[in-house]
Order: sequence, then C-alpha cells, then structure tokens
Amino acid sequence: MLNKYPLWKNLLLVAVLGIGLLYAMPNLYPPDPAVQVSGQSSGMQIDQTTMERVSRALDAAGIEHFGELANENGKSGLIRLYDGSMQLRSQRIIQRALGDGYIVALNLASTTPDWLSNLGAQAMKLGLDLSGGVHFLLEVDTDTAITNRLEQYTTGIKKALREERIRGFVTLEDNGSISGVFRSEELRDKALQTIRKEYTDLTTQRSESGDGENFTLLATLGEGKRKEIEDYAVGQNLTTLRNRVNELGVSEPLVQRQGSNRIVVELPGIQDTAEAKRILGKTANLEFRLEAKYDAPVSDREQFEYRNPGAGEPTAWLERDVVITGERVANAQASFDENGMPQVSITLDSEGGTLMHRVTRHNINRRLGVLFIERKSRTRYEKDESGEEQVIKTPYDEKKIISLATIKDALGVQFRITGLDAPGESTELALLLRAGALAAPIDFVEERTVGPSLGAENITLGIKSVQIGLALVALFMVVYYRVFGVVAVAALAFNIVLLVACMSILGATLTLPGIAGIVLTVGMAVDANVLIFSRIREEIRNGLSAQHAIDSGYGRAYVTIMDANITTLLVAVILYAVGTGPVRGFAVTLSIGIVTSMFTAIMGTRSIINLIYGGRRVRKLAI
Repeated sequence: MLNKYPLWKNLLLVAVLGIGLLYAMPNLYPPDPAVQVSGQSSGMQIDQTTMERVSRALDAAGIEHFGELANENGKSGLIRLYDGSMQLRSQRIIQRALGDGYIVALNLASTTPDWLSNLGAQAMKLGLDLSGGVHFLLEVDTDTAITNRLEQYTTGIKKALREERIRGFVTLEDNGSISGVFRSEELRDKALQTIRKEYTDLTTQRSESGDGENFTLLATLGEGKRKEIEDYAVGQNLTTLRNRVNELGVSEPLVQRQGSNRIVVELPGIQDTAEAKRILGKTANLEFRLEAKYDAPVSDREQFEYRNPGAGEPTAWLERDVVITGERVANAQASFDENGMPQVSITLDSEGGTLMHRVTRHNINRRLGVLFIERKSRTRYEKDESGEEQVIKTPYDEKKIISLATIKDALGVQFRITGLDAPGESTELALLLRAGALAAPIDFVEERTVGPSLGAENITLGIKSVQIGLALVALFMVVYYRVFGVVAVAALAFNIVLLVACMSILGATLTLPGIAGIVLTVGMAVDANVLIFSRIREEIRNGLSAQHAIDSGYGRAYVTIMDANITTLLVAVILYAVGTGPVRGFAVTLSIGIVTSMFTAIMGTRSIINLIYGGRRVRKLAI
C-alpha cells in the first residue's frame, strides 16, 4: 500500500497556502501616524491648496511630515508624520491655522502596497487595547433637554387654553418656570384646573402680581421629573450613537454611559476619524414649522437664515410652534428628483404622519419650512497662568432653513425634502435621520487616539507569548516525534498564517484576549497531531506496516479530533453570542483557529507525510 493524495488535493493545499500568505502579508506593513483634515459639512471641498496651508503651518512649527495629499473626491486630506508623538500637537496647530470650518482628526494611514490593496488584501483590524482606534468622551447637554421639554409644555399649554377659550399670556421664563398672566382670578383658576388636568408632571401654584390687576400662575418641573428627563436624554443619545456607529460600519465598537451625563465611545480600527467625529457630534435634528403670517405678533414667530441662500430673500419668518421634529422620522433615503437634484425621501411614524396631516390639511397654499439644526462650536485660544496656550471651545446651535415649499396637498406619512446642494449632503442627512435624532446636543469633552505608543507593551507581550508557546511546542514535537514532529511544526506555522489571513479577509478585530485565543489554538492544533501520531505508533506496535500504520492512524484519530473540535467550536459560538467586548474577541479568534487547525493538522500534515513516505516502501518510520 502506498499513501498518496490525488493531484487536486495537493494543488488545493498549495493554492490555500499561497492565498493565505498573500492576504496575511499586509500585516507586515505598520501604518503611519497621520492627521486628517475634512470640512464640517459634507459639501465642503478639501483641495491641494488647503493641504499646502497645512504643510506651511507644520513647517513653521518645526514638525517633520510627508505625503500631504488631498483625496481625489475632495472630501478630505491626509498628512503623514514621522513621529507619532507629534500627532496631538500637529492637530492643534492645523486646527488653529484652518479655523472653525474644518474638522482636524487623528488617524493612522495605511502603508499596504497598492498591488496588495488592489487585490483586496488589508491588514487585520486591531482592537483599541493593541494599536489603533479613537476614544471619545462625550457630554450630553441635559440643560437643553430640559429646556426643550419645557418649550413643548409651553406650546401645549397655549393650545389647551386656546381650546378652552381661556385668554392669557403664557411664556417660558429664563429661570425654567412657565408663567401665565390673566386679567381675572376666575380665568387664572380655570387655567390652573386645565393645566393640572392635562400636565400632571408640572407643579403649579398661584402667584399674585404687584399691581393687583393681573393674576399670575407658575408651573415648574419637580426634581424627580427633571432627573427623569435627563436620564431619558442620556439613554436616547446612547441608543442613537450606537445606531450611528453601526451606520459607520465600525467593528467591535464600545458605546457606554459614564456617570450621570457622559458617554464613552471607542472606535477600534477606524480609518476615517474625521467622518466619525462629524457623524457622532451632529445633533442633525429637523423641525417642521409653518411660515409665519405677516401680521403675526413677534412673540409667535422667529426669523431664520437660509442654509443655502439663493437669489431671493436671505431670511424667512417661521412660527415658533413646531409641527413635528426629526424624532418622528422612521426612515430616510437619499435620492434624486425629476430634475436630477439631490433630495431626501422621508417616512414618518404613525404619530408623526397624523400630526403632519392634521396641520397641513388646514393650511393648503401656505408654506412649510424645514429647519435644519446643527450643534457647532467656536474656537478661541487663551493663555493660562503658566503661559500655556489653552484651546477653548464654545458650543452653539445653528438653525437654518433648508426648504420652504408651498403645501399643495395634505402631507401624510411620506414626503420629500428638497433644496439640498450636493448628493453627499443628502446622503449624510438621510444617514443622520435614519440613525435617529439626538434627544439633546452633545459636546466632545475628550478625544484620544490609542496608537502604537500606548499599545506597544500589549503587542510586545502578546507576540512574545505566541513565540514562546510556539517554540516550546516545536521543541517538544521535534524531540518526541522527530520527522513527524518537524511536519507538525510546519503545519502549525501554516495554521498561524491561515488564521491571520482569515481574520484579515473577514475583517475580524484582533484584541489582547484574541491573542490568548491564538495561543490556545497553537496548543489545540498540536493536540490533533499528538492524537494522530500516537495512533500511528500504536498501529506499528500492533504489527502493521509503515504505510498501513499511517493510513490507519489518520483514519481512526479523525473521529476523535472532529468530536473534540466541534465541541470547542460550539462553546466559542456561545461565547460570541452571549459575550461582549473582550469575550467576543477571544471567541472570534478561537472559532477561526479551530477551523484552520483542523484543516492543517489533518490535511496539511497528511499531505507532507505522503510526500515524504507515501511514494516508496518504508520499513521504519522516524516517529
């Protein structure tokens, strides 16, 4: 009997090894530290002139750099640094040179050769605990959330009193209380009864005015209700940010609450931190308001600028009352209208559709304005007591009209927003609306890039653990199994190459627990070979010939190996399903490692053994 694989099996193994080496190669090219520049709006272009300004600013500061290049689509530009420790300083210098209209973010630029990138080969993603990723600490503006809720109450109280034909003057005071002024005590008491009936969340009380002619009431939020609104705002923002991170396509993200009003966002392996910062940071809410009538009192209307002013009036007056907000948007898709201009097709939820229909059916031929709200910040630089320059950012809300169109028919659940400049703008607006509106604005309190300098120790220790494990296993196998041990070590190296290649192809994220999974995989792969080689020794002792012993050893050990590995694979799948973060990283690496180790330990070693012993008669095996 001669042990031989058919030609197709040998060719398959060679092809798998070649593909594995090809797709594992990008991991040999470490990324360069870089700073990325992009516009605050998706329609802003970054050209080579902008990048030259960036280059001059860094030259003036004595920071060495190279490869300053604007992308072909004009959306962003990238400048690479020789020293990763200069990233933060470079970011501050560039931000000051360009001003508030730009987003300057830290990044890691790929150094994978173009010929590999063209084949779709990319380095595997590393978790934040190794080398690569961005850490954001966000603060939720809960005061704005409370103010927004009080404004809703104020609008609702006005409507309720109007329906009850109770005349009075209701306003939201700067101290956070809602005041109502009436001409008689009877009207005030009726208003109190109406408010207490409709708005049980508010605490109401009488307040006599000084002149004796006006009768006043005050409505305030209790501490319990304020806490509830704050918790809702943080919780809603937490959910919305998770949705936005999912829209960005980030693997293994971390979005969690920290303290009463802060949220931590960690994006490992992110390639476009500027885009992430813009998408996460934008409030990007919408308000639909009717155009104010020309004779409406100033207290009932507001003046806003157009986001993209044309040849007409630069501003328009809208009613203060909001028909619906972006929170009622169930879906949004970017598309083009009949004239090829970008638009966003919006689908409302049932309550939003009902409100929109109720208002628009009574206001045919009036104009409906769409107000776009963005949270922005102004930057100024001041020196502290020690002479160090400090960056101070002051947040503010920018509200501008993006559409003011005449209502031809009553609107329902579905309608379109037009008046957008570019396809990129419509795509970004649709993404933000689809991912959900923020319940309150958020401010970036801290931004930190975890790069090779911070993850170097973890990477070094992780690689060292794999090397030590591999060396000890190789030493044992070669000493104990001789030629067969050398074959097992070769298959083990093949296994690690395949594991890295599979993780790169699948886009799996390697974390520190994932490295532990690789070390475990090394042991499990050798365990299969130990079972096979022990069975071959046993068959030789039972008197079988060398060729029969090899065939019988692989055949009889196969069932045991499959049983053990499938059981472990099921455990890894369960760990991935119920675990989070580090546990998932371990489960992913272990699952891929089990599959590759079964392939290399069974087919790989059998192929090499067949090449060594299968083509001739053998009297004795070196095992």
